[in-house]
Amino acid sequence: MRYMTVLLTLMLLGACAAPVPPRDPGQAWVELYSSAGTLLMADRLNGERLNDGRYFQVPGGAHELLVRFQYEVNRGGFGVDTEPRQITCQIRLRHDNFVAGQRYRIEARPLAMKAQAWLYDEQRNVLARGRVMRCGTF
Repeated sequence: MRYMTVLLTLMLLGACAAPVPPRDPGQAWVELYSSAGTLLMADRLNGERLNDGRYFQVPGGAHELLVRFQYEVNRGGFGVDTEPRQITCQIRLRHDNFVAGQRYRIEARPLAMKAQAWLYDEQRNVLARGRVMRCGTF
């Protein structure tokens, strides 16, 4: 488990070192946000795997976004195995009316052994609620 944490940290540092490409004004920009100690990454856009998991950039219209959300849960209890467990959730968000040139934000947070996610517009209006596809220690 420690190896995975170190590997994940190194991947994040590498991703932070690469510059985010310039925003295309002909597309909608979707940024990702989660609290410290968690990781939210773009995974698929309309079923196609993305090369850069730090954001989505989509043309106007309807789109399906799939994100990967990782966080740790303390097991607690009095058992021998009290190490934190890393949970990974796949969350799907659908929105029918992305507008080119607009900014959007996906936020996620842990909820025990599940997760919650929302898609917001620039005015912080909730446009879509994420549907958790699966969560586990995979």
